[in-house]
Amino acid sequence: MAAAASLTCAGAAFAAKLLAPISPARLRPISTTRIPRLVSFPAPLRSRHHPIRRISASTAAPAATTIIAVGDKLPDATLAYFDPAGELQTVTVSELTKGKKTILFAVPGAFTPTCSQKHLPGFAEKAGELKAKGVDTIACVSVNDAFVMRAWKENLKVGDEVQLLADGNGDFTRALGVELDLRDKPAGLGVRSRRYAMLVDDGVVKVLNLEEGGAFTFSGADDMLKAL
Repeated sequence: MAAAASLTCAGAAFAAKLLAPISPARLRPISTTRIPRLVSFPAPLRSRHHPIRRISASTAAPAATTIIAVGDKLPDATLAYFDPAGELQTVTVSELTKGKKTILFAVPGAFTPTCSQKHLPGFAEKAGELKAKGVDTIACVSVNDAFVMRAWKENLKVGDEVQLLADGNGDFTRALGVELDLRDKPAGLGVRSRRYAMLVDDGVVKVLNLEEGGAFTFSGADDMLKAL
């Protein structure tokens, strides 16, 4: 009984000590240096469920192409042709047009029906009249290689009155903003040029007859004669 009473008294004393108010003097501020750092997870674990998309120049949407217009200076590009001696030559657009009045007309493709039957023959036939009105150079541009352009010229028996220039990689056509996408056609023409005829004075576009696709309605030699 005495032991039980002793334990009871000890428990009561311990409880009284726990419940006793703490003196303000005994309180100490908690140092922030003793707070443990939060666990830092590797970057892949942090972003696994919320990935960050980074848009690079290659995945960004391409800028809209600007189509050449009257009053614009022609973009420069290198075009190829065979000279009368059969040597492959190149000429830049700036060299072709500098200080001259030039007619540039484009066709969707060498050996194609409208281009072979009407467009190119029309300019060859009217070359004398066009030059009598002050035109220095008449040139036909197509997204074909120089070998095809030479064969086409020989096939149609076109002389030096019209220069046939190859825009083989389509650089000039893209710079003008006049691509014609024919990849869905069974002929397999790929990306070519819209049909057009333009009068260029010292590199600046003065007249531009740009057709819808490959249509041939107002880009012929007679149309350019009327515009001069």
